[in-house]
This record gives sequence, structure tokens and C-alpha cells, in this order.
Amino acid sequence: MYAVIETGGKQYQVKEGDEIYIEKLGADTDAAVTFDKVILVSGDDGIKTGKPYVEGAVVEAVVVKNGKGKKINIFTYHSKEGSTYHRQGHRQPYTKVRIESVKA
Repeated sequence: MYAVIETGGKQYQVKEGDEIYIEKLGADTDAAVTFDKVILVSGDDGIKTGKPYVEGAVVEAVVVKNGKGKKINIFTYHSKEGSTYHRQGHRQPYTKVRIESVKA
């Protein structure tokens, strides 16, 4: 059984036991998280799709850790303007969750 959930403006296909990296949630480590924006559920009785979400479908997960991704360096340079440059770095925060159950 698998499901497609929506969180952080993105969609993820998940099944029980998966560990996924998603946009940062305001939850601590080992906290239970429930995703109720379930777009699609596939099981033994076929596929159920929602308009836009499947009613009564819930995906339960546990937060494994919160962290930051690899650093991305941003460098802009304008050669025609007398060597004007701008350098900036960014580390995207994330939350790693483990999917415990998919309930339709």
C-alpha cells in the first residue's frame, strides 16, 4: 500500500517504512506527525484519488531529525560594471521523517 502526500508545496510517494526528507516542520525529534493532505491511496482494492484530497485518508510519521542541507554558493558577477560582484551562501533546512502507517 502506498500513498501520495502533499507537504511543503511538493508531492511525495510514500509507503510504510520509507524515510524521506521534506521541508522543515515545526516538530521536535521523535514527535508524531500526521499528514492529512493525501492525494492518492493505492491498496488491495485499487486506487483512490481525491478531489483534491482523499477524505479520511491519513499518513502517520515520526520525525527522525531536523537539519540543514549542503551549502550552496551563489555568486553573481557583472563584468561591464567595473567588476561588481555579490557572493552569498544558503543552507536549506529540512526534516527527515519515517513513515509509520498509511490509513485509507
